[in-house]
Amino acid sequence: MPFPVAATAAKIYSRDRNIWHLSHEGGILEDPNSVPPADLFELTADPGSAPASPEDVSIGFEHGTPVSVNGAALAPIALLTALNTIGARHGIGRIDLVEDRLVGMKSRGVYETPGGTLLYTAHSELEQLVLDRRTLAAKDLIAPRYADLVYEGRWWTTERDAYDAFVGVTQERVSGSITLRLNRGTVTIAGRASEQALYDERFVTFGEDDVYEQRDAAGFIRLYGLSTRVRALKDQELAARHDAAAAAAAAAPEPKALAIA
Repeated sequence: MPFPVAATAAKIYSRDRNIWHLSHEGGILEDPNSVPPADLFELTADPGSAPASPEDVSIGFEHGTPVSVNGAALAPIALLTALNTIGARHGIGRIDLVEDRLVGMKSRGVYETPGGTLLYTAHSELEQLVLDRRTLAAKDLIAPRYADLVYEGRWWTTERDAYDAFVGVTQERVSGSITLRLNRGTVTIAGRASEQALYDERFVTFGEDDVYEQRDAAGFIRLYGLSTRVRALKDQELAARHDAAAAAAAAAPEPKALAIA
């Protein structure tokens, strides 16, 4: 029984496709200086010929998990399928990169990930709205480690269990919706909403408010720059001692020469 092979002499690419993405490798792509041919792409529209009018799409999350598109509740596969369709028609999610393989060599791949790009962008923006600065920084440290773990096939490990516990805690308050604006290969943020948002207009307004005391800034600035001021003070003291020693040396009388009989 013959086994169908999609590759041809003209398009001798290695392709892998699943619900998340479509990858392309081999052929002309093996030259990292070559431009991917227009007919390489099979999932996303060419951004240059995508609709000129932008489209807004709203993605809802509950505890970090995407649950709706444009207000309609969807199961995971249906949700990603819908986002793939929306993102693909606007040329969203194309990436051309040189990556490092586990075995040590570098390879070049071209990827199409329309729905995943929308999810990643929206989820990251919602986290920025909800999580504090230090938690976000900790996530930025763990994220590449988690990615390497998955890439290297180390799923059933204590390390992954520990990362999942951390991520689970961080996602407890990541609920809300993010509206994205799609236009010819670009994704921009068009709206943010969450009852868990740490952003509060009472704290950030430039107008009169009864929450932020302007006089508090003076004390904060003085303490924030304390280490710098101490360093400057020590440098001044050292310089003063150096200058005093140099001046004393210059003022001292020169020793008389000894007469030789």
